[in-house]
Amino acid sequence: MYRKILVALDHMDPAQPLLGHVCALAAATGGSLLLVHVADGWVARNFDQLNLADSREMREDWRQLQETADVLREKTGLFIETHLALGSPSDEILKVAAAEAADLVAMASHGHRLVGDLLLGSTIEAVRHRAAVPILVIPAAR
Repeated sequence: MYRKILVALDHMDPAQPLLGHVCALAAATGGSLLLVHVADGWVARNFDQLNLADSREMREDWRQLQETADVLREKTGLFIETHLALGSPSDEILKVAAAEAADLVAMASHGHRLVGDLLLGSTIEAVRHRAAVPILVIPAAR
């Protein structure tokens, strides 16, 4: 049923609850994971328009993404791909999900309430309103 699960990561901690859930789901369904992190700092958002070189922050994001995937591969034996996207998190998650034919998008909620969602925006809300596939939302560790 879920052959490719896109896992949207903003914190790259291999022990986070989201990763435990999606690894178990992928193992049960014979699926694979696509770990996606969206770099959304100034350099990432203006990379193409200004023909910029990658930043130290983006290199660090890439390193952490690769390390997270390596830890999970070692622990689970799952097939895991990685993708570092640049720009608006919700837009990029949806673009990658479509381009990679993901069957499910998994994300962690962070418990923002009212003012936090209004000020910070809600990637989950934006994705869930426009996604063409099911969304799995797991509460982040407190």
